[in-house]
Amino acid sequence: MHPDAQRTATHLLPLLGGADNVTTVAHCMTRLRLGLRDRSLVQDDAIRALPGVLGVVDDDTYQVVLGPAAVAKVTTAFEELLTKTPPTADDLAATGAALKAAQKARNQTPLKQLLRRVANIFVPLIPALIGCGIIAGLNGLLVNLRWLPSLTPALAAVASGFMALIAVFVGYNTAKEFGGTPILGGAVAAIIVFPGVAKTEAFGQALSPGQGGVLGALGAALLAVYVEKWCRRWVPGTLDVLVTPTLTVLVSGLVTIYGLMYVAGEVSTAIGTFADWLLAHAGAGAGFVLGGLFLPLVMLGLHQALIPIHTTLIEQQGSTVLLPILAMAGAGQVGAAMAVYVRLSRNRSIRRTIKSALPAGLLGVGEPLIYGVSLPLGRPFVTACVGGAFGGGFIGLFNMLGDHVGSTAIGPSGWALFPLLDGNKGLAETVAIYAGGLLVGYVAGFTATYFFGFSRQLLAEFNVDVDEDVDVEDQAAPEAPTKAQVSV
Repeated sequence: MHPDAQRTATHLLPLLGGADNVTTVAHCMTRLRLGLRDRSLVQDDAIRALPGVLGVVDDDTYQVVLGPAAVAKVTTAFEELLTKTPPTADDLAATGAALKAAQKARNQTPLKQLLRRVANIFVPLIPALIGCGIIAGLNGLLVNLRWLPSLTPALAAVASGFMALIAVFVGYNTAKEFGGTPILGGAVAAIIVFPGVAKTEAFGQALSPGQGGVLGALGAALLAVYVEKWCRRWVPGTLDVLVTPTLTVLVSGLVTIYGLMYVAGEVSTAIGTFADWLLAHAGAGAGFVLGGLFLPLVMLGLHQALIPIHTTLIEQQGSTVLLPILAMAGAGQVGAAMAVYVRLSRNRSIRRTIKSALPAGLLGVGEPLIYGVSLPLGRPFVTACVGGAFGGGFIGLFNMLGDHVGSTAIGPSGWALFPLLDGNKGLAETVAIYAGGLLVGYVAGFTATYFFGFSRQLLAEFNVDVDEDVDVEDQAAPEAPTKAQVSV
């Protein structure tokens, strides 16, 4: 076990109210997500002060922001601490009551809940998407340079294998997320990529393997879940083991072949066509809007819901033209943080936070700067969005002029996106356009924040001598982001 992760988990558990107060444990790319029985037992300020903790978010789950490098290790250590005390029947009963109460207390809309569930399907796929995307980019470079011709076919197979079967993984995760048997969801989704579907016709047209892609797989697996649940309810227990999986695969499979593959294929094609049309006819304006709105989506955790769209574009076109535009939001955030560093020259505490969070921001991990700097201050968060808008507009303008800048995979942004870039005018020009967008985002975010990010009152309150090593009870210090702020 990594000692730093073990130390963080050990210090974190008592500040959350102990093992008895934790009901569920999960993690995404940057956050440890926890279900809690009693929210009042949590010591927010002490958690924020822990080394390695970048911020907290109080949403439908309590989320501790740890960063992509640490979150998996801390989650493993945290789960081991919890398993040292086996739960009793009373614990299970209390957990059920707490979950029921938490469900009633939520004020989320059905649409927001659906988007989160869709995100839960695709987030586990991101590591493979990143790895295969980088290998694909490396292979493309070797092919263009005509280096290692005996190795490039093998690299192509390694990079393409996952994407060829991604529908199966989407089906598996969909069934798991919606309460069905995961392997049945994967089995139904596998029909979409089976070569034999080319021998069948739907709506007067011959089907092609992969038609409908991840959207078809998601719909097929979701249908399988509902068929399975219906069977579990009506099929006698003595026949369940034979009848339920058979009917689930048969009914869902036939509907997939004779309906969902065609419909999902049309939807997927429409998404690609619309993205191309939008960037060709309104690239600068579309990039401005998308780049400016992406930070609020990251703040709310809803940016993961865009993964199906990115994946669909990658399946169709080999790259997603949306990701480089959305990545400009991080550039605006970096520029805004630099301006805060300059304007709050006397506040050593905030400047120290910016210095520690800036490397992650440059690599596209925005949560540390969002929750540690711009969002608590208020105005700098808005001006960071302005920087992202200008950077996105820059990339969109070149797309409108015919220089398509895309990414062969999803996941990273900022400087970390350079190995995944792909375009229609050569690698050097593609890299130059993306780098230019980052520069525009940095400058616009810095300028907007420097001149418009601080009111006189905000400067008077925060630009004071504050150091983490001294008692600051009587000095003005940045407030931690509240639940209301994070949920805007």
